[in-house]
Amino acid sequence: MTPELIFKICNIAVLPGWILLVFLPKWKWSARFITSILIPGLLSVVYIYLIAVHFWGTNGGFGTLAQVALLFENKYIILAGWVHYLAFDLFVGSWEVRDGQQLGIPHMLIIPCLILTFMFGPAGLFLYFTFRFVKKMTVN
Repeated sequence: MTPELIFKICNIAVLPGWILLVFLPKWKWSARFITSILIPGLLSVVYIYLIAVHFWGTNGGFGTLAQVALLFENKYIILAGWVHYLAFDLFVGSWEVRDGQQLGIPHMLIIPCLILTFMFGPAGLFLYFTFRFVKKMTVN
């Protein structure tokens, strides 16, 4: 399978998870299983495969930015990095929904966090932490 095809499949595979988090956040299977375990789990298998097959013998490493750049000259390693982002961002989005529900944060406030988490990972998490902090300060 080509890296381009794996990329397309993984990108499509996360979309149902994000749609469930935005539009069906209270459905018991959304944040508890599909978006926190099933889809990230499947992406994890793809990631492990890519690393197991393509990492060894690749130039570069993690010690310097130049080594990381050299490592990412391999399309399969770039793909593994992308799959890593897809899995972790969806897992974080799922946590944002579950945690927000437990804290009573209105879902309309969580939706922008989810969009940012999907597109820009840590920016969405930071926005969610901001809402979470404000909610906890107003409750106590």
